[in-house]
Amino acid sequence: MFPQEQHSNAVHRFRIDCTGLCQCGRMNNSKSAINHKRRRPTRIIRCIYVVGFMDLFGVSMIIPLLSHHVKSLGASPTVAGVVGSTYGVLQLFSSTVVGSWSDVVGRRYSLLTCLLLSAFGYGLLGLSTSISLFVLARIPVGLFKHSLSICRALLSDLVSEKERPLVMSYFNAASSVGFILGPVVGGYLTEHEGGFYLSSFVCAAIFLLNAGLVWMLPWSETLNHCVDANANSKTKPSKSYNEVKNSVQQNCSDKNHIRHPNASAVRSQTNRGWGWRDMSVVQSAWRQLTSVWIQIRMVASSDMWDVFLVRLLMALSIMLYYSNFSLAMEERFQLKPKVTGYLISYSSMLGALAGCLVGPVTHLYGNNMSALLLHSTALTCTLIFLYATAPNVWQVLLTSTFFAISTNIGRTCITDLELQRGGAQASGTLIGAGQSVTAVGRVLAPLLSGLAQEVSPCGPPSLGVVLGLLAVGLLFMRTPKWDSKTKLKDKGPKQ
Repeated sequence: MFPQEQHSNAVHRFRIDCTGLCQCGRMNNSKSAINHKRRRPTRIIRCIYVVGFMDLFGVSMIIPLLSHHVKSLGASPTVAGVVGSTYGVLQLFSSTVVGSWSDVVGRRYSLLTCLLLSAFGYGLLGLSTSISLFVLARIPVGLFKHSLSICRALLSDLVSEKERPLVMSYFNAASSVGFILGPVVGGYLTEHEGGFYLSSFVCAAIFLLNAGLVWMLPWSETLNHCVDANANSKTKPSKSYNEVKNSVQQNCSDKNHIRHPNASAVRSQTNRGWGWRDMSVVQSAWRQLTSVWIQIRMVASSDMWDVFLVRLLMALSIMLYYSNFSLAMEERFQLKPKVTGYLISYSSMLGALAGCLVGPVTHLYGNNMSALLLHSTALTCTLIFLYATAPNVWQVLLTSTFFAISTNIGRTCITDLELQRGGAQASGTLIGAGQSVTAVGRVLAPLLSGLAQEVSPCGPPSLGVVLGLLAVGLLFMRTPKWDSKTKLKDKGPKQ
């Protein structure tokens, strides 16, 4: 009888402690029930905006200088083209894998890994005095430069489905501002001796600062109320009071995983202990690879081919619009490269400011992202057609103004639609798969642009119009099915 009495006393003490913890939590929540939902996520969301801004600020310092540097190392135009495509090919295969890996190990570890290895790659780029070392430096960047994708997945975990388009648009706007300001600083540093190497080291330092910011983020604010979850869960009678209490404290102190809409999935990941220090390296790596493979297979077997095809068609269409923009402006309207640069900067600034319009526009559409995507895609296709047939520079300026807005809205819509169709519990895998589809467009766009440019300076945008029309037609056919699935999904929990 004595062991049973000891067990009953242990269980009684555990219930008292859990009751005390829950009551303290309720007292705190009663004082700040609204602030818990608004203030705390807002802090970490704003920090993620800063991470996105600094990320593209550092990258845009280097991008305009890469082709000049590789040619200065003695590479022929063909070799320079092959070297330049290395990054795109690596991104094509690594985007989905790294995104799925972030679903498995958590956003914190995956984001820190990507930032640190990207910093290593850009630092190695600052030491590249030969073509082979240049290629070697691009490998870690091509494999792990997915920090923006993980940030988007993290944002989708932190906010509700209705808030997601607005938060994503603000993140895109902050990143676009960094992409606008970066070339200015990079151009200034290049004027000094060894400017490229200095720019590379500055970019590496920016990524290290980003990693430090991510490390200091208030990750504890994104955790679920794991004490309540464990208190309500079934506990085996054979466990003693100390074992149960230590289990609760261990789960509550685990800050490696963020708050997730699928609470059971997060608790299962937490209980498995997928961390760098919790289990042997071989066992942890095997479980991570197995889980990554399961996530990718689920996305590949899902009925999302239409969403990804729309993304590919529109990515090709937009890239063809920009592919020979400077050359076409010179041949069609005799514009100097300096004036064309001003026009591109003007369009980029509007694209950054367009992030503020996504919230009111989605509210106007009643968060019907499929209808908004259809209309923004049709508008983008129309603007590309007007640009291809523009008789003067003023029409080009007009089309560039609305083109920046429509593409920004469309990019937010397609990402949100992918998360709606695929489920938020695999947001990293879905966003990574979308980036892989965009990488396919980066590989195909230069080839298609070169072939179309053989016909006419307006050939690339004209081909973009054709691809855009295919995307609009596909959306016309598939949007009713998407809307019907969304209605069934919304009615499901009520019944």
